[in-house]
Amino acid sequence: MWTDQWTTRALCRREDPDALFVQGAAQHRAKLICQRCPVRTECLTDALDNRIEFGIWGGMTERERRALLRKHPGVTSWEPLLEEADREYGGDIAGRAAAYADRTSAA
Repeated sequence: MWTDQWTTRALCRREDPDALFVQGAAQHRAKLICQRCPVRTECLTDALDNRIEFGIWGGMTERERRALLRKHPGVTSWEPLLEEADREYGGDIAGRAAAYADRTSAA
């Protein structure tokens, strides 16, 4: 279920905000917060659509998001693509977003 008020349901609201703006190996620990989050897809969509440059958003690092954006410059709204990937793959939406984007852009 998509919601415009996704931030009110984000698990990271209970965390120290600085924990999501880390570098190196600490990013892998920060991404664990996102794994159980019920609004992970909405968060990632917001970060991709708004080209947020820093921090962990929707389970992806800034480097992972930049690579995804570079690879798919024609995507103007990530919402429908990520919702479909979430329905099809579930689970690790951040890890599957690139594969799904590749498949849909090739079609």
